[in-house]
Amino acid sequence: MKDLLRLRTSLTEEIETLLNEQIKVEAHSSSVYLAMSSWCNRNGFDNSADYFQKQSGEEREHMLKLFGFINDMGGRAISPEVTNIPQEFESFRAVFETALQQEIYVTQQFNRIADRCFKAKDFMSFQFIQWFLKEQIEEEYIARRALELFDVIGEEGTGRWEIDKQVPKIKYEN
Repeated sequence: MKDLLRLRTSLTEEIETLLNEQIKVEAHSSSVYLAMSSWCNRNGFDNSADYFQKQSGEEREHMLKLFGFINDMGGRAISPEVTNIPQEFESFRAVFETALQQEIYVTQQFNRIADRCFKAKDFMSFQFIQWFLKEQIEEEYIARRALELFDVIGEEGTGRWEIDKQVPKIKYEN
Protein backbone atom coordinates (compact mmCIF):
# COMPACT_ATOMS: atom_id res chain seq x y z
CA MET A 1 0.00 0.00 0.00
CA LYS A 2 2.83 2.41 0.85
CA ASP A 3 4.35 1.98 -2.63
CA LEU A 4 0.99 2.68 -4.25
CA LEU A 5 0.58 5.88 -2.23
CA ARG A 6 4.14 6.94 -3.05
CA LEU A 7 3.18 6.79 -6.75
CA ARG A 8 0.60 9.51 -6.06
CA THR A 9 3.24 12.06 -5.07
CA SER A 10 6.38 13.41 -6.64
CA LEU A 11 7.81 14.14 -3.18
CA THR A 12 10.50 11.75 -2.09
CA GLU A 13 10.21 10.41 1.43
CA GLU A 14 13.33 12.40 2.36
CA ILE A 15 11.92 15.73 1.15
CA GLU A 16 8.53 15.05 2.71
CA THR A 17 10.25 14.28 6.02
CA LEU A 18 12.35 17.47 5.83
CA LEU A 19 9.27 19.56 5.05
CA ASN A 20 7.36 17.99 7.95
CA GLU A 21 10.31 18.73 10.23
CA GLN A 22 10.16 22.34 9.05
CA ILE A 23 6.44 22.46 9.86
CA LYS A 24 7.44 21.63 13.43
CA VAL A 25 10.17 24.31 13.41
CA GLU A 26 7.64 26.91 12.25
CA ALA A 27 5.08 25.82 14.85
CA HIS A 28 7.75 26.02 17.54
CA SER A 29 8.79 29.50 16.33
CA SER A 30 5.17 30.63 16.42
CA SER A 31 4.80 29.41 19.99
CA VAL A 32 8.09 30.99 21.10
CA TYR A 33 7.05 34.34 19.61
CA LEU A 34 3.71 34.09 21.38
CA ALA A 35 5.53 33.47 24.67
CA MET A 36 7.76 36.49 23.94
CA SER A 37 4.64 38.57 23.32
CA SER A 38 3.21 37.54 26.66
CA TRP A 39 6.49 38.26 28.46
CA CYS A 40 6.71 41.72 26.86
CA ASN A 41 3.09 42.41 27.75
CA ARG A 42 3.65 41.43 31.40
CA ASN A 43 6.69 43.68 31.55
CA GLY A 44 5.07 46.76 30.04
CA PHE A 45 6.54 46.59 26.52
CA ASP A 46 3.25 46.89 24.64
CA ASN A 47 4.69 47.66 21.19
CA SER A 48 7.06 44.72 21.36
CA ALA A 49 4.21 42.51 22.62
CA ASP A 50 2.22 43.44 19.50
CA TYR A 51 5.26 42.90 17.29
CA PHE A 52 5.90 39.40 18.66
CA GLN A 53 2.22 38.48 18.43
CA LYS A 54 2.31 39.48 14.75
CA GLN A 55 5.50 37.44 14.29
CA SER A 56 3.77 34.45 15.88
CA GLY A 57 0.98 34.72 13.33
CA GLU A 58 3.46 34.95 10.45
CA GLU A 59 5.26 31.81 11.60
CA ARG A 60 1.94 29.99 11.80
CA GLU A 61 1.17 31.13 8.24
CA HIS A 62 4.55 29.73 7.16
CA MET A 63 3.72 26.45 8.87
CA LEU A 64 0.36 26.28 7.06
CA LYS A 65 2.00 27.11 3.72
CA LEU A 66 4.35 24.13 4.15
CA PHE A 67 1.47 21.95 5.36
CA GLY A 68 -0.59 22.83 2.30
CA PHE A 69 2.28 22.21 -0.10
CA ILE A 70 2.91 18.72 1.22
CA ASN A 71 -0.78 17.85 0.96
CA ASP A 72 -1.11 19.48 -2.48
CA MET A 73 1.79 17.35 -3.72
CA GLY A 74 0.06 14.19 -2.54
CA GLY A 75 2.23 13.79 0.52
CA ARG A 76 1.24 13.42 4.15
CA ALA A 77 1.55 16.61 6.18
CA ILE A 78 1.83 16.00 9.90
CA SER A 79 0.38 18.29 12.54
CA PRO A 80 3.29 18.90 14.93
CA GLU A 81 3.48 18.54 18.65
CA VAL A 82 5.05 21.65 20.16
CA THR A 83 6.85 21.39 23.50
CA ASN A 84 9.56 23.13 25.52
CA ILE A 85 8.42 26.70 24.95
CA PRO A 86 10.22 29.12 27.28
CA GLN A 87 7.84 31.37 29.17
CA GLU A 88 10.42 33.50 30.93
CA PHE A 89 13.34 35.48 29.54
CA GLU A 90 16.33 37.00 31.36
CA SER A 91 15.72 40.51 30.08
CA PHE A 92 14.11 42.63 27.40
CA ARG A 93 17.30 42.35 25.36
CA ALA A 94 17.37 38.55 25.80
CA VAL A 95 13.97 38.35 24.14
CA PHE A 96 15.37 39.98 21.00
CA GLU A 97 18.59 37.94 21.13
CA THR A 98 16.45 34.79 21.22
CA ALA A 99 14.41 36.07 18.27
CA LEU A 100 17.54 36.62 16.16
CA GLN A 101 18.93 33.19 17.09
CA GLN A 102 15.58 31.66 16.13
CA GLU A 103 15.56 33.37 12.72
CA ILE A 104 19.14 32.33 11.96
CA TYR A 105 18.24 28.74 12.85
CA VAL A 106 15.19 28.85 10.56
CA THR A 107 17.35 30.17 7.71
CA GLN A 108 19.81 27.32 8.23
CA GLN A 109 16.98 24.80 8.10
CA PHE A 110 15.59 26.22 4.86
CA ASN A 111 19.08 26.23 3.34
CA ARG A 112 19.39 22.56 4.30
CA ILE A 113 16.04 21.76 2.68
CA ALA A 114 16.95 23.68 -0.48
CA ASP A 115 20.25 21.80 -0.69
CA ARG A 116 18.52 18.43 -0.36
CA CYS A 117 15.84 19.39 -2.92
CA PHE A 118 18.51 20.45 -5.38
CA LYS A 119 20.53 17.27 -4.86
CA ALA A 120 17.39 15.15 -5.25
CA LYS A 121 16.51 17.10 -8.43
CA ASP A 122 13.17 17.97 -6.85
CA PHE A 123 12.92 21.33 -8.56
CA MET A 124 9.25 21.87 -7.71
CA SER A 125 10.02 21.71 -3.99
CA PHE A 126 13.24 23.67 -4.57
CA GLN A 127 11.25 26.45 -6.26
CA PHE A 128 8.67 26.39 -3.45
CA ILE A 129 11.40 26.78 -0.81
CA GLN A 130 12.79 29.88 -2.58
CA TRP A 131 9.89 31.94 -1.19
CA PHE A 132 10.88 31.03 2.35
CA LEU A 133 14.55 31.83 1.75
CA LYS A 134 13.62 35.27 0.45
CA GLU A 135 11.34 35.77 3.47
CA GLN A 136 14.23 34.90 5.80
CA ILE A 137 16.24 37.86 4.47
CA GLU A 138 13.54 40.15 5.86
CA GLU A 139 13.11 38.16 9.07
CA GLU A 140 16.81 38.24 9.94
CA TYR A 141 17.15 41.90 8.94
CA ILE A 142 14.33 43.03 11.23
CA ALA A 143 15.59 40.88 14.12
CA ARG A 144 19.10 42.36 13.75
CA ARG A 145 17.84 45.95 13.56
CA ALA A 146 15.68 45.44 16.65
CA LEU A 147 18.65 44.09 18.58
CA GLU A 148 20.84 46.96 17.40
CA LEU A 149 18.42 49.39 19.07
CA PHE A 150 19.76 48.18 22.42
CA ASP A 151 23.28 49.25 21.45
CA VAL A 152 22.28 52.53 19.80
CA ILE A 153 19.72 53.73 22.36
CA GLY A 154 20.90 51.91 25.47
CA GLU A 155 18.71 50.52 28.21
CA GLU A 156 19.37 53.06 30.95
CA GLY A 157 16.73 55.53 32.06
CA THR A 158 13.95 55.59 29.49
CA GLY A 159 16.01 53.56 27.01
CA ARG A 160 13.88 50.42 27.13
CA TRP A 161 10.74 52.50 26.70
CA GLU A 162 12.29 54.18 23.65
CA ILE A 163 13.41 50.84 22.22
CA ASP A 164 9.87 49.49 22.65
CA LYS A 165 8.56 52.57 20.83
CA GLN A 166 10.95 52.04 17.90
CA VAL A 167 10.39 48.29 17.35
CA PRO A 168 7.19 48.63 15.25
CA LYS A 169 8.91 51.19 13.00
CA ILE A 170 11.55 48.76 11.74
CA LYS A 171 10.92 47.96 8.09
CA TYR A 172 12.77 45.98 5.49
CA GLU A 173 12.99 47.82 2.19
CA ASN A 174 14.10 45.80 -0.78
